[in-house]
Amino acid sequence: MSIKFDFTGRVVLITGSGSGIGAATAVHFAQSGASVVVTGRRADKLTEVAKECLKVSPKGIKALEVAADVTNKDDMRRLVDQTIKHFGKLDILVNNAGSGINTRPDDKDFYEKYEKLMAINLNSVVYLTHICIEYLEKTKGNIINVSSIGAKRIFLDYAPYCMAKCAMDMFTKCMAVELGHKRIRVNAIHPGSVRTDFLTAMGASQADSDKLFETYAKAVPVGRYGHPEDIADSILYLASDHAQYITGTNILSDGGIIASNILNSDILK
Repeated sequence: MSIKFDFTGRVVLITGSGSGIGAATAVHFAQSGASVVVTGRRADKLTEVAKECLKVSPKGIKALEVAADVTNKDDMRRLVDQTIKHFGKLDILVNNAGSGINTRPDDKDFYEKYEKLMAINLNSVVYLTHICIEYLEKTKGNIINVSSIGAKRIFLDYAPYCMAKCAMDMFTKCMAVELGHKRIRVNAIHPGSVRTDFLTAMGASQADSDKLFETYAKAVPVGRYGHPEDIADSILYLASDHAQYITGTNILSDGGIIASNILNSDILK
């Protein structure tokens, strides 16, 4: 029996929802009846995603678009305030926004890049979670943090990224325990290599990105790289009532790459 998700009457806020995993997640939630808040830095991208959400929404619910920077506290306050003003509540928070920067510890600008990565991948998650708790408590809602297999395995030249994702995992567990009495569930997803514009956004050429994904696909036990929709399905499951007894968990959605114990050097040869 396949699982059918029904988020009718639920309000979902998804950061980094202008593209990739965030966009796919927004569309999946909308298709399942949810009222969706899409947010990111590019207003044009948000509008595109909102249009897709409207197309699939069973009741024609228009997504709320809020252009915002997750590293800006004022923007995050505005994001939450507009969500509550528009929809009246918040049921599900998906902390998806993230970034990766290639850097070595002996690079002159290593620490500056480290601070930037922590601001995007960790500090924003902590702050947005903090200011959403009062609303999630009212709805007995839940939080899904989008982590990475980088929390489980070293990525060469991406130390700040891996560190931030590791910290996110512990934050997830701590919040699950500390917010449990408020009946707020908190979980995390660890995507593997997912075909998005993540690599090209970090400066890789399209050719290099294509080559890496094809090489990676051969190493993954399921025989392919991931798609944003694969991760969206996992997020919806954790957010749903089907997972109401699951909290404090970090779930791998990686096609089995961690279980295969293949290291970076094996993939990149």
